[in-house]
Amino acid sequence: MTKSDPKPIQTPALPATGGRELSIQDFRGQPLVLYFYPRDNTPGCTRQGQDFRDHHEQFSKLGCAVVGVSRDSLRTHENFSAKHEFPFPLIADPDETLCNQFGVMKDKNMYGKKVRGIERSTFLIDAGGHIVREWRKVKVPGHVQEVLEAVREPG
Repeated sequence: MTKSDPKPIQTPALPATGGRELSIQDFRGQPLVLYFYPRDNTPGCTRQGQDFRDHHEQFSKLGCAVVGVSRDSLRTHENFSAKHEFPFPLIADPDETLCNQFGVMKDKNMYGKKVRGIERSTFLIDAGGHIVREWRKVKVPGHVQEVLEAVREPG
């Protein structure tokens, strides 16, 4: 999936916070920041969510939606979202449907053991449903500001 793909991205509807089911198609007509993170309530993922929360008004003023995705359950997402007052939805992807579609599942080394998990990644999708920018192996500090600048860029 790259900008040169002629067809817009199509995804299945998956459960999201707020009692909704969401797909990428639900955001056609506006830019979308879709960010994948490893796990609710971990330090890096919490900070990343808080950064998107703290900049949410700026994204909204640009007409851009923000959606987070991890493999956690909807119940865990609801608690995480409520605890940190996230103004954007979190999609539960326990079957790795979106994760695999966006290629964010990677082998990682945790404490000397090989594990498979989400590589922190962010995608900027234009109003037509095409990926126009992607960030892989994201480091949290400064990332949300960089994404916001990309949304502001013309074209």
